[in-house]
Amino acid sequence: MKRMVCLLLLALGLPVAAFANSGTDFINSGGTLTGTSAGLMLTGSTLTGVNNLGGSGKLKQGPNLGSVIFTTGALTSGSLQMGGIFAAGGAFQITGDGDNGVPNTMIFNGTFSGPLTWTMVQLANGTHYYTLSGSLTGTWYTGVTVNGATVQLSINTGIGFFNGTTTIAGGDTNMVSSVPEPGTLNLLGTGFVALAGVLSRKWRSNLSLYP
Repeated sequence: MKRMVCLLLLALGLPVAAFANSGTDFINSGGTLTGTSAGLMLTGSTLTGVNNLGGSGKLKQGPNLGSVIFTTGALTSGSLQMGGIFAAGGAFQITGDGDNGVPNTMIFNGTFSGPLTWTMVQLANGTHYYTLSGSLTGTWYTGVTVNGATVQLSINTGIGFFNGTTTIAGGDTNMVSSVPEPGTLNLLGTGFVALAGVLSRKWRSNLSLYP
């Protein structure tokens, strides 16, 4: 099972090379994703890593560097259980708390600039997890406009399907000053390596419940 999880992470992470080192990565962990056909909402997710903020090339890590919250537009196709598409819009905010050199302010305030993809993945043992990915645009804490993309991964939901609420295992958001080209939605920089470690630890304990 551990090998299967690693392969899934690899499949998601392979495209990151084209975006690596091109912007700032934000790694979040935990939080509750709730939703209906009217949209999804993430609350209570903690910012645990910031890479290359201000072009420093440095990775800042900590148990609580701030928070990541968002809401999406409405479901336009598919279903909450099997996967689908959510409309652009909503809101996406990254806030720092001043710890470890991270600004004590709202670092990014924006919205989803395009449709979001909600994907259900079924593992060989019949259990499921979900990913949400979408493009972003908004205002940086310096006042300039930036663009980017985010991928959020749920914990394994067991043999059941998404029933309106799930926990986020981790997420990675990459912000750049230029508009990401088509096909770069999942190219989320080197922060995905750290995210993989978070997911590995969380999934290892979670998957043990489903032999």
